[in-house]
Amino acid sequence: MATIRLDSQNLTELPASIAEQRDLTDLSVYDNALTALPDWLWSLTELRRLNISANRLTAVSEDIGRLTHLRMLDMGHNAVTTLPDALGHLPELTDFLYLSDNGYARLPASITRLTRLRYLNVTDNALTALPDDLGAMVGLLELRAYNNPLQRLPDSIGALVNLRELHLDNTPLTALPDTIGGLAELRVLSLRGCALRTLPRTLGGLTRLRHLDLRGNHLTELPETIAELPTLEKLDLRWLHGLTDVPGWAAALEGRGCVVYY
Repeated sequence: MATIRLDSQNLTELPASIAEQRDLTDLSVYDNALTALPDWLWSLTELRRLNISANRLTAVSEDIGRLTHLRMLDMGHNAVTTLPDALGHLPELTDFLYLSDNGYARLPASITRLTRLRYLNVTDNALTALPDDLGAMVGLLELRAYNNPLQRLPDSIGALVNLRELHLDNTPLTALPDTIGGLAELRVLSLRGCALRTLPRTLGGLTRLRHLDLRGNHLTELPETIAELPTLEKLDLRWLHGLTDVPGWAAALEGRGCVVYY
């Protein structure tokens, strides 16, 4: 398996000699000064891993869809404000997809076709919503969407039955869908700095949840079903200025070993 790493070289264009490496499987050009990618890059169809993050890219060609063996793609920390629809047509994209810090306002609808993808990072963008059929991405183990102006979550999120971590910090969400209680494998639910005013009783269905971070929300009450979470190890209730009294059941949680901050 051939690997080329040209990270932090202050490159403004990719060396043309790379085009001759037809057996190339791993290419990393992280932290350079690239403003565009050459057409020949998409002919390297044996690529399994491609890291083009932390450059100055403003677009990625639809021809990326030719990289049908790609398992990991990192294009974070660029300025790609429109994502190619072809991202959803990469059948082997199963390991990681990093799309953070680009400034785009929507995800291509095709992305939900990545049903075997395990890790998706769309943090630090301008997303107001996630795809309605997000729940089709049943392979997801970890979803990070913090630092976006999200207005709502799709009801289908409850179909992500393998999800273990959900990070939605610093989004203006005011409520969660009842379906979130269907995330039976969830271990971490991080909602720090949102605008939540209420929580669904269905949180009690998160029977494998270990960490629940509710810091800095606008909650005035908490559902007692939180007390029924059998594996909860840490509950963070700090800076809930609308919560005048700590629920009586918090002491019971502490009594069985759960750390409660308030």
